[in-house]
Amino acid sequence: MSHGIDHIDKRLLAALQKNAHLTTHELGEQLNLSPSQAGRRRQRLEAEGFVQSYVARLDAEKLGLHVQGFVQVHLATHGPDNALSFARLVATTPEIASAWTMTGDADYLLRVYCKDLAALNKLVHHVLLAHHAVAKVHSQIVMEQLKHDAPLPT
Repeated sequence: MSHGIDHIDKRLLAALQKNAHLTTHELGEQLNLSPSQAGRRRQRLEAEGFVQSYVARLDAEKLGLHVQGFVQVHLATHGPDNALSFARLVATTPEIASAWTMTGDADYLLRVYCKDLAALNKLVHHVLLAHHAVAKVHSQIVMEQLKHDAPLPT
């Protein structure tokens, strides 16, 4: 047991990562439990925060988002006000799908999706570099994604 979960909980979490639409009956069949036992375990794991949310994974290409990229952001000066201001910009910019604070050379790493290179250019020059705390950015365009966001190991 690690972190309050046993091997059945881990199997349940792995199953949900593959298909979040599984019914309690289907979960019970996969785990050799009754539907009510599977449902109680699922509810407990949700309540304890092991399952944070259920989301739909969309196809960026079909949505017209043909450019995926990673942007490293370097701040000019560091401090809580600049960090908070930049975090607000990240939270309110729909092209930024995810963001991380980093160790090393860059302060932030952003994963972005844009409809084309012109839109990426606009994001970099008119949104990111226009922010008062940003000193420089370094962008990389994804040529091909070899592995999509995979389930977490359980």
